[in-house]
Amino acid sequence: MTEFIVVTSGKGGVGKTTTSASIAVGLARHGKKVAVIDFDVGLRNLDLIMGCERRVVYDFVNVIHAECTLKQALIKDKRFENLHVLAASQTRDKDALTKDGVERVLNEFRDEGFDYVVCDSPAGIEKGAFLAMYFADRAIVVVNPEVSSVRDSDRILGLLSSKTRRAEAGGDPVKQHLLLTRYNPARVASGDMMSIEDVKEILGIEVLGIIPESEGVLAASNAGVPVILDETSHAGLAYDDAVARLLGQERPMRFLDVPKKGILSRLFGS
Repeated sequence: MTEFIVVTSGKGGVGKTTTSASIAVGLARHGKKVAVIDFDVGLRNLDLIMGCERRVVYDFVNVIHAECTLKQALIKDKRFENLHVLAASQTRDKDALTKDGVERVLNEFRDEGFDYVVCDSPAGIEKGAFLAMYFADRAIVVVNPEVSSVRDSDRILGLLSSKTRRAEAGGDPVKQHLLLTRYNPARVASGDMMSIEDVKEILGIEVLGIIPESEGVLAASNAGVPVILDETSHAGLAYDDAVARLLGQERPMRFLDVPKKGILSRLFGS
């Protein structure tokens, strides 16, 4: 049974594509057959983070408009043979995506026996974002712990509860998960950043993971390597924990406390 997971947010720049790539890689590393789709037509970034930008020949819009087959457009990841990428178009606009076309392509993934399809949504509530969430079974709502990001994500939660296919059919709701990114415990302690409890109280959904602020995220993205593969990065380890929780495993939340200073730092005040 194929499960469709949308990675979404109300605000741009919070780490959706980084999250989509790491969640997809993490699921594939657990032996699942996974595809990750870039829904951000006109602003293609997923292929860069996945390290396959030079291998893009056909894209999501080409498949929707029957200009190629799904198998022609899918890019097999070089690290995991059970992981595939479907890139967005850089030359079309958002109207190139249609509800019927997206549904047909997602049904093809189901027919091909994929376990998970991760849909990397554009920010906000425009057409691409709506279509990315419409067919979802689960939603990972990516939030930075600051007021504007939390407020905008609250709007997204409302849409997930009312504007998806599951909501229209009156069936089980889309399962919603909260993923906090760029979390900095020192800034929380100083009152410059919202706490986990503050965000949970406002949004009222289960926390899947808390990703600490890390320079390794940018370095991994620039190298075309999803940060979850960096075992020296706290962010990568936190994404690995989040994937395990998504699969029903219990993992404690890590990297929530201010790191203790070593003796030299205490002596010299650095």
